[in-house]
Amino acid sequence: MSTPLQGSLLDGFGEVGLGALAGVQRTELGDGAWVDVLPGWLTGADELFERLANGVPWRADRRAMYDRMVDVPRLLCFYDETRELPDPVLAEARDALSAYYFEELGEAFTTAGLCYYRDGNDSVAWHGDTFGRGATTDTMVAIVSVGAARALQLRPRGGGASVRYPLGHGDLIVMGGSCQRTWEHAVPKTKRPVGPRISIQFRPRNVR
Repeated sequence: MSTPLQGSLLDGFGEVGLGALAGVQRTELGDGAWVDVLPGWLTGADELFERLANGVPWRADRRAMYDRMVDVPRLLCFYDETRELPDPVLAEARDALSAYYFEELGEAFTTAGLCYYRDGNDSVAWHGDTFGRGATTDTMVAIVSVGAARALQLRPRGGGASVRYPLGHGDLIVMGGSCQRTWEHAVPKTKRPVGPRISIQFRPRNVR
């Protein structure tokens, strides 16, 4: 059973909306990779969490690992460019990100992948988004987090020190440049009692 969401005192369950992107702070990671971070970009994030948790057609996937099938440790839903997003504010966020990063990215964000981390047992292992063009070219993946904060960790491919970003309650992180090829990211399991979190990953066409 998941731990109930404890709302942020700074966010509450108020009106859902977006702030200005001008406040993003960029960190150069090396090898052409960078991340932009903007805490609390989305206001009313706890309200949006409830709308998505109850309104998205979540699915539980299974995958082959070694010689057996295992449960994917999170719930999933993917919206390609032909599907209407499950909440109007997600379309607003996608369009705002597309406009802000268009000169640097050269194209719009078109898809949205949603992950529902129900508690500390849900996770995603180390990986890069290298299915499609992310394997060979620079691209961007923009993630908006609602619900309780969970740690998103990044580390260089091939080893090295990791960096950690606790993301939740409307925080934004954008991984850009060579990040998907030269770095990996993960949301590790935790034994600490944590509430549920939903991440929304906006990507350009043919990046997964």
